[in-house]
Amino acid sequence: MSTPFNLQTLLSSHSTDGLALHEQFINPAMAGVLKTIGFDARYVRGEGAYLIDDKGQRYLDCLGGYAVFAAGRNHPVIKDALKQAIDADLPNLPGIGLFRTSGILAQELVGLVPGNAGDKPEMVFFASGGAEAVDAALKQARIATGRKGLVHCTRSYHGLTMGALSVTGNHEFRDGFGELLAGTVEVAFNDLASLETALAPRDKAAFIVEPIQGKGVNLPSADYLREAAKLCAKYGTIFILDEIQTGLGRTGRWFAGEHFGMGTTWNPDIVILAKALSGGFVPVSAVLSKRWIHTKVYPSMNHCSRIQTTFGQNDLAMVAGLAALHVLREERLLENATAVGDYLMNGLRTALGGFELVKEIRGKGLMIAIEFARPRSMALKMAWDMLHKLDESLFCQAIIMPLMSDHHILAQVAGHRLDVIKLIPPLVLTRQDADVLMAALTTCVAACHRFPGPAWEVGKKLSAAAVRRFSPGEGGAPPRAVSGEPATV
Repeated sequence: MSTPFNLQTLLSSHSTDGLALHEQFINPAMAGVLKTIGFDARYVRGEGAYLIDDKGQRYLDCLGGYAVFAAGRNHPVIKDALKQAIDADLPNLPGIGLFRTSGILAQELVGLVPGNAGDKPEMVFFASGGAEAVDAALKQARIATGRKGLVHCTRSYHGLTMGALSVTGNHEFRDGFGELLAGTVEVAFNDLASLETALAPRDKAAFIVEPIQGKGVNLPSADYLREAAKLCAKYGTIFILDEIQTGLGRTGRWFAGEHFGMGTTWNPDIVILAKALSGGFVPVSAVLSKRWIHTKVYPSMNHCSRIQTTFGQNDLAMVAGLAALHVLREERLLENATAVGDYLMNGLRTALGGFELVKEIRGKGLMIAIEFARPRSMALKMAWDMLHKLDESLFCQAIIMPLMSDHHILAQVAGHRLDVIKLIPPLVLTRQDADVLMAALTTCVAACHRFPGPAWEVGKKLSAAAVRRFSPGEGGAPPRAVSGEPATV
């Protein structure tokens, strides 16, 4: 008689060796980073806006799995929906055949897109992850236009598959991979003149852009997306709006583009969704495209499977998406993102605005950035210059690390070579959580205004660790595990 599978027994037998296993079999460099920066807590449970470790310590999660956990971790409604789906013995992944649940989710997603029928994206392609969806969108644009050229923005982040990487404007992610997709052009974000110059030759299949850039939380001017859509229409280029991180409530609207007139004064040709759609359980992404594009991609029965993916319409992913949308609506989490986000931003401006290191606090909903800048006073200026000479990404770690070790709050630096801390907590964050976060940030930022002091020792520690741990041939750079989505995401 075979031994039954028991997950709890298996986890208990490995309760203390998670980091060692990661170091031995998965990513030794990442394991070293986690130990160096103190992010190696042994989490055993997730609940709402919190992670809980093996000692019972609760950590306020302002990283949210890189904006995946919009509904919070392990939401009971989404868990129950997945249990229902498993117990129903659904005819999952028939291959050639009808998929029971994907049409229902597609209908719901199209219904969320603002604008009039026939003038907005209303056909859906499902994939498993955001980068896979970006690849599919780029393929659709190339087929629909007959062109190859692609335009993206400096500091954009669209994913790390070869196609998505080709339109990602954070070049540190590209190092070492050789030639990517030909015909890509990079333009400055929020710069219409440079965009028109790139589109004018009429050889560009698509312009892909985030409504709010994830790396740095950079907001566009009020008219940028509207005028970009006009330029794309003028030159026959498909306008792809990447809402992977911003979509489904993150900014207080279903789509961040709505803050800038989407659905009223302009419409994208393609919208990409992922992250929050999963409910934090089953990876799923969606490419919503206008019908004329879809007709070009799938013009006949001979081309009905021109773009496809094995797991894109699997029942568990579709049910997770349906349940996640249900929770976002029923618990009014978009409204909560607006209310708590405004409360948090205004509170941070009051609490941190008087510090000379703080340049700006900006964002929409619960996508918030705290940007720092070179101070005026001589002592702090010397400390700032010292850290930036060692590495341009070090300063924010002097806040992120004590935020974790002393206050048990998980947050991230908004990107390599950026003096920006980014907050993207679950949308279930409360005002009480926000108060805890503001108090902790105030303490950590205040500590950086004392020099010499413990906060400035962080940079020296990280720099020394990098020299010990990494040879120049392996990058030779300080650990950056909290500086944005790692290459494995």
